Amino acid sequence: MYNETLVNRIRETLIGEKNVVEKKMFQGLSFMVDDKLCIGVRDNEILCRIDPEKAELELEKNYCRPMMHGGKMMKGYIFISEEGYRHNSDFHYYVNLCLEYNKVVQKTKKK
Repeated sequence: MYNETLVNRIRETLIGEKNVVEKKMFQGLSFMVDDKLCIGVRDNEILCRIDPEKAELELEKNYCRPMMHGGKMMKGYIFISEEGYRHNSDFHYYVNLCLEYNKVVQKTKKK
């Protein structure tokens, strides 16, 4: 499940990006940019894929938590609760962190 209002907010923000594809994954809806996971929504949280070093700093904030997958913490993937993106400037801060990292991260090799 995911918050449709939050999904629409991200859609509107990504409208100027090229090669954006929506994909259901991680129990929510993710946005692939240039064939790479960039940002997503699960419930009322934003899933951000950002630079792992920046993620460590963000995880010090009360409204951030790491993404766990298969019992392991996924480096560079964090969830932001509503408290962390409520203000428009904070929302855009996280979207921009995702887009910045998306430009430099390598595509995952398909199995």
